[in-house]
Amino acid sequence: MTDGPVHGTWEPAPAARWEDGFLSGNGHHGTLVFGGPDDERVVVTHHTLVRPNGGEHARPPELAAELPALQDRLLAGDPHAAEEFTDGRDLQWVQPFHPAFQIRLRGTRTDPAHGYRRSVDFATGVTVAACGGWRSRVFVSRADDVIVQQVRAPDLGIALDHRLPGAPAHLAVGDGAVLTAEGAVLTLRARYPGGDTAFTGVTLVVATGGRTRLAPPGLRVAGAESVLLLTRVLRHTGELDTTPHARALRELVPDDTDPDPYARLLDRHTALHRAAYERVRLDLGGDPAERALPGSELLRHTESPALLERLFAAGRYHLLSAAGLFPPRLTGLWTGDWNTAWSGAFTTNANLNLQTASAAAAALPEVSTAHAALVRGQLPHWRENARAVFGARGVVAPTHTDGESGYTYHFAREYPHQLWTAGADWLLKPLVDHDETHGTRDPHTAAALAEVALFYEDFLTRTDEQGQLVVVPSYSPENRPANASWGALNAAMDLSAARHALRTAAAYHPGTPDADRWQDLADRLPPHRANADGALAEWAWPGLDDTYDHRHLSHLYGVWPLDEINPYDTPDLAAAAHRALELRGAENDSAHGHLHHALLAARLRDGERVAHALGQVLKGDFFHASLMSAHYPARNVYNADAAHTLPAVLVETLVQSTPDRLVLLPALPAALPAGELRGVRTRFAAELDLTWTPHHATAMIRPTRTHRVELRTPSGEQPLDLVAGEDHVVTSGTW
Repeated sequence: MTDGPVHGTWEPAPAARWEDGFLSGNGHHGTLVFGGPDDERVVVTHHTLVRPNGGEHARPPELAAELPALQDRLLAGDPHAAEEFTDGRDLQWVQPFHPAFQIRLRGTRTDPAHGYRRSVDFATGVTVAACGGWRSRVFVSRADDVIVQQVRAPDLGIALDHRLPGAPAHLAVGDGAVLTAEGAVLTLRARYPGGDTAFTGVTLVVATGGRTRLAPPGLRVAGAESVLLLTRVLRHTGELDTTPHARALRELVPDDTDPDPYARLLDRHTALHRAAYERVRLDLGGDPAERALPGSELLRHTESPALLERLFAAGRYHLLSAAGLFPPRLTGLWTGDWNTAWSGAFTTNANLNLQTASAAAAALPEVSTAHAALVRGQLPHWRENARAVFGARGVVAPTHTDGESGYTYHFAREYPHQLWTAGADWLLKPLVDHDETHGTRDPHTAAALAEVALFYEDFLTRTDEQGQLVVVPSYSPENRPANASWGALNAAMDLSAARHALRTAAAYHPGTPDADRWQDLADRLPPHRANADGALAEWAWPGLDDTYDHRHLSHLYGVWPLDEINPYDTPDLAAAAHRALELRGAENDSAHGHLHHALLAARLRDGERVAHALGQVLKGDFFHASLMSAHYPARNVYNADAAHTLPAVLVETLVQSTPDRLVLLPALPAALPAGELRGVRTRFAAELDLTWTPHHATAMIRPTRTHRVELRTPSGEQPLDLVAGEDHVVTSGTW
């Protein structure tokens, strides 16, 4: 029993499957812990581990010379013209993400009568498993970028084992173990087939007391009070001298008189991790008895506020843990199988932005910083995409990336991703949100936005009979018109992205000739179109019919994450968008489709539609016992979309903001009549706490800049004058 939400989860039995293993990570290294006390396995991952498959040499297609002819044909009414806009290559996937190895700990069999319990503490990132006299604790340090494990067992075998599902048969593996006065060192080196790219793991083993001996392929430790393991992974080319890396690990525990080096390392890590995790908290008044349940049992209580509390906490924990060097992949930072679905890529036409949707509002700037690192590191490749495919200056983003390459090369007839021009705006939008939340304008983001605007200057050259600009070719991921091919004209997402990118670039460069030129270009784009069903059309070009049963909702980009279409400023368009949402099918029941639907419903003030979309995920068995999620129902295909996106859905039902507006309780489901959300950030640079009951609500606003915003609540609207540094309380009595 607890007095508030549980910030962790637990299980009374070992995880037999790696998918159920508890997770830890620091955005560089990750761990996935499963197995029992007689054979515990810690799968080690690292964001840089991608297997060469040819994608590392791929470049964008040289198609710019053919673009004018394609545009002519599409404007003339040829519905299949874009199918020939290719260089004829086969579909090339990005380099697949994969695990490094497992640290395998074999102990003497422990009497199960002593009980078994494993847990993960979201506030510290520590996973613990214990049974009788055996105990194992693991975390991944944000302070020292090292995997730290402490084991207490009377007898312990330790080895690094590369044999994980899907490991290539011709993976060249070498391992070793040496004993030194400072401790034992285990190494494992694996070279990918057909080249000199490899990765190496180094584990320092420091036993307190007892006897350590070589026991190929690893070590055996007997009679120790405790055993400390420190592990790092490095991806490299050619050979690697592991000596300095082992020495660097030893420097983390330099003093043999230190009574508890594990505790010291944990304190250094926790100072960073806890501060980030505890910025935001959600209390939905969950039943104390349900809060005390193990995760696998709580998941069966699909209508329980306690379940949403724990999934909210777990989602923020996993998102924080997966973000550092990069933002989360399709699998976050974790996998126990070399055959990751869709290459474990950063899929940028939906999944990445959905997973990071809570970063700004739910106070995880670490995630935004990781997202920015991915974007900025790939801008040179984005420039090459713009030149090669469109003959343009500026930048064009790809739909898939492995983290190394930002080139557009993953495309096929059914997935003509080379036509997609909205990606750069889509990927820069979270960085704009971050700036607004902090009341700043990052010069790197400003420069990138200027490059997006330059692309549109060169690309938007065709007009229709009314003199309005035409986005041609245009692609709505990953859908097609019912009466045409995938490559078409004036996809709603492309129109919204171009308008937003040009206007935002102008706002970041006020008073300049560039800003005036970009604003004028944005104003010449055509409006959205409502179709015969009264729905916002996925393609604004007349004569292109909608295909409703699809997992993606790209055409409603103007609703979320943009503010272009909303119930307050554009009620008619908002009604058309809502009709489009009503008509949209779920297609293959992918988690990202359901939660994208929920985010849109929240922006359109439809709390019961939010609840229904959430229910599809909660009742569809999408979550493993680890509280990491799956892509499809029945826990089919390990995938982080649901786990990482769910916190954003809950925040959007309670608090929404723009630089000039605050909306409180816009889409509260009836099933959540009372609760408290603390620490969220708004896009007018304020921190906010919200409490609500069926008959009363209070918001405490702590602004960092003086500003007037429009306050919207269920009972009406009013101006709100905020003064930097002065707390402002809004209650139901003043609404």
